[in-house]
Amino acid sequence: MPRGVLITRPGPQAMETAQLVAGRGYQPHIAPMLVIEPVAWALALPAVQAVLVTSANALPSLAPCDRQLPVFAVGDASAQRAGQMGFTRVVSAGRDAQALAELVAGLLKPDDGALLLPCAEGQTMALARDLRARGFRVLRRVAYRARPATQLSEPIRTALDGGTISHAMFFSTETALAFVRCISDGATGLDRVEALSISHRAARVLADLPFACIRVAAHPNQDEMVALLP
Repeated sequence: MPRGVLITRPGPQAMETAQLVAGRGYQPHIAPMLVIEPVAWALALPAVQAVLVTSANALPSLAPCDRQLPVFAVGDASAQRAGQMGFTRVVSAGRDAQALAELVAGLLKPDDGALLLPCAEGQTMALARDLRARGFRVLRRVAYRARPATQLSEPIRTALDGGTISHAMFFSTETALAFVRCISDGATGLDRVEALSISHRAARVLADLPFACIRVAAHPNQDEMVALLP
């Protein structure tokens, strides 16, 4: 039975997932469906009481920040990377954006200052609305752009066509959309592949492809995605 897992995450996150996948006895195949492009901030960082991180891709933008500034991360992987950058006051919500909002509201007070939310274009809108409804001032700043891939590499197409990939992991709606566009010109073998999706929204994007099945993680984080592997 094939034991290959297609990982569509961009950059360093793909390598982290690959290590976890390999630890479960699978062969990782990395095919980033997004290219992350950092965005330089034209303005000085504002004075805030804390930073909220929903993706590790936002962390490079925090390089100028005081390492004593509290960082609230959506998950353990982002929290760990913030710690590796030298931030000493890092807390992980351990699950998703809703859990992050509840964590912040339980530990911080709106009167103590604004919250900095570095993100990609068009992302984290729901989180910002949630916290603003709780009385917080949220400063969203575009920290990176995610450019979709335009093609699959030949080794990945060969692996799909040859049936050596048993599972494909999609960590965002954007990666799912990019994959659908890249696969539209004729790769085969998807009927032997189980798609593992981080959300129902991403799963709906994948629904028109002939996957053997599509399964959705119990919570939108890396641990739950890896747990979907048999």
